[in-house]
Formats: sequence, C-alpha cells, structure tokens
Amino acid sequence: MRYGDGRDGMYGWIWRHLPGNLWVRALTSLVLVLAVVYVLFQYVFPWAEPLLPFNDVTVDGQ
Repeated sequence: MRYGDGRDGMYGWIWRHLPGNLWVRALTSLVLVLAVVYVLFQYVFPWAEPLLPFNDVTVDGQ
C-alpha cells in the first residue's frame, strides 16, 4: 500500500487532521490515546463488567 493512495484508513485520517508539526501531532495523539484509555477504564468497563460471564465459575468435586 502506497502512502496517499486513499487507503490509509482511520488512523491516517486522524493524523492528517491533527494540527501542528510532528511533535505537536505526536503529543496530541498521545493525549487522545490516554483519554480513550481513561474513558474505557472509568466508564465503559465498569458498565460492561456485570454483563460479562467471567465470574460465573463452577468448580466440581469440592
């Protein structure tokens, strides 16, 4: 896949639309990733945890 052929996907689109030079884009993308991780751990995972079957464990023979 060549650069700029229109198939670079979502991350290429995000990178192109971030403002600033390379270092500003890198810092902005790091902040965005940290914000997504924060939202996942604080809101999404606690909401989804009761819906997941990880705690439904059956142990026979005890």
